[in-house]
Amino acid sequence: GPDDMAASLTALLEGRPARDYSLVGAESRRAVEHGLADAEWFRPHVDPARLAALTERTNGRAVLDAALWFALLIGFGAAAVLSIGNWWAIPLFAAYGALYGGSADPRWHEFGHGTATRSERVNDAVYYVASFFLLRGPTLWRWSHYRHHSDTIVVGRDPEIQVPRPPTIRKFLLNYTHLLIVPKALARMARHAFGRIDAEARDFIPERELRKVVWEARAFLGILAAVVATSIAIGSVVPLLLVGLPTIYGAWLMVFFGVTQHLGLREDVLDHRANTRTVYMNPVFRFLYLNMNYHVEHHMFPAVPYYRLPALHAEIRDALPAPSPSTFRAYREIVGEMWRQRRDPSDELEGRTIPVVPPAMGQAIERAIAAPVAGGRFDLGAADDLAPGTMTGAVADGLPLVVARLASGAVCVVDGICTHGHAHLADGALVGDDIECPKHNGRFDLTTGAPCRKPVRVPLGVYDVSVTGGRITTTLARQNPPPAADPAAADRAAAADRAAADPAANPAVAEPARPPTGSHR
Repeated sequence: GPDDMAASLTALLEGRPARDYSLVGAESRRAVEHGLADAEWFRPHVDPARLAALTERTNGRAVLDAALWFALLIGFGAAAVLSIGNWWAIPLFAAYGALYGGSADPRWHEFGHGTATRSERVNDAVYYVASFFLLRGPTLWRWSHYRHHSDTIVVGRDPEIQVPRPPTIRKFLLNYTHLLIVPKALARMARHAFGRIDAEARDFIPERELRKVVWEARAFLGILAAVVATSIAIGSVVPLLLVGLPTIYGAWLMVFFGVTQHLGLREDVLDHRANTRTVYMNPVFRFLYLNMNYHVEHHMFPAVPYYRLPALHAEIRDALPAPSPSTFRAYREIVGEMWRQRRDPSDELEGRTIPVVPPAMGQAIERAIAAPVAGGRFDLGAADDLAPGTMTGAVADGLPLVVARLASGAVCVVDGICTHGHAHLADGALVGDDIECPKHNGRFDLTTGAPCRKPVRVPLGVYDVSVTGGRITTTLARQNPPPAADPAAADRAAAADRAAADPAANPAVAEPARPPTGSHR
């Protein structure tokens, strides 16, 4: 747009080449070449028993919060409709829109991570409803968010960078109304409904998931079309004021909270303390925002559900920069830094002190080295030290492992590194008989190694294990077959074959598009 062109021209005249924030340009290749893609991030140490308690999910709190949110939506929506014709309708519709187009965003986020409740069905149900409220394709944005967590604020890799540098104040302010974002989202959704998947989406969505993107776009557009038809049929804009338009007139609340997360902080660093912000907020804001104001903590430990983030904050506070003491102070910092970056996009926020972490809190805690014993076996520790429902990390013959004891008492030994992104699974969570990755919330069945929650697709290695004389041992003999091929490589090959056969059918060549815009988690 004109703002982007003006910012690029200003940068050029001042001798500063504007960066390419797309996912298919030179900056994307640079990020890969410099080791910024799918890298390992700093993470402070938390006692494993304490971390297990913090990652425990409960249905009660999340269901109560979701029920209250839906009740407020229904209550304000009904009151607004009944007040049509007098001035009370304006504040009532404003409150309804804020709950619909604003507070839906943290619900989309938390239930999308799969950590809000124990039930995957409940998590997905709320996620899909919130996705529709925000006009976000569920599969498109699920994979977009996986990438955001892999490559947070890495230029050319993160599809959820809200305001590229140099920032433009006009565009920043317009985001509060979604007047720019919603038309682009609808146009993109329409293209996807016709099977025209753009290059940006193809960069982070696996090939086999693209059909879901198409059908979800068709379903969402179909619902919106039905609402428009109803409004026309009854000669009233009320149906649209309740469904569809709140995404625009209620978006201000989403942006109000969302800009506090990363804006004005550093790009291209592998430490969430440098590119993510925690803000102390009042109880009302924390309900509307579902504790996402503890955002550094969330990025470091995404397996921790939102209602335990304050406790996590208390646990690791000494390893973090000082939080913004209020939303007002966070905004003052953000606006000041954006103003400086208009002239110098390389300007970095001063005065943000990142603590030097003592060794006891550092992430470089050595895993237990398994000692070789007779018969080509490796000793992984005493069985009595591993209570049911707990796990520990180990290294045997240079191979990182997870040793887990299920609630049934059975002991499992599996690969210690996630097959999707570089993450130590011993830092994750046990969910029933599954192990959850601490980076993207993907899950594996501990007994078979099979992937059982996105984004993981390649199975974990499962190794032989025996408990003799109270000791857990293994020969590192793999019990499940290794994958025949890398699914990601197969996806890329399929896309290349399709493009070679019919270039016109590949929108990645014919129609480059912007990355998803909006809030960035």
